[in-house]
Amino acid sequence: MPNNSDTKLLIELIYALPHEQVILTIEVAKETNVEQAIRLSDILQRYPEIDLTINKIGIFSKVCKLTDQLYDGDRIEIYRPLIIDPKEARKARALKQK
Repeated sequence: MPNNSDTKLLIELIYALPHEQVILTIEVAKETNVEQAIRLSDILQRYPEIDLTINKIGIFSKVCKLTDQLYDGDRIEIYRPLIIDPKEARKARALKQK
């Protein structure tokens, strides 16, 4: 009989809001990709504002594709859209300091 660690992966899923950070630990099949794990976690039902066609996704702070394969211990991060372009924010700060 195969060891459970040979067929399952333990991963974390992170979604940070301004006043709340969601950290879910889920067990998925070894062949699971990023999108499948997100859907299996039920986070899309809890936070309907997450749109996988818009929100960027990463594994350990590196942007990834929804089709990327997962490995045991991976941390999937769902990023919120930027409110302001970082370049514009820097320009505004520079102008303010003048």
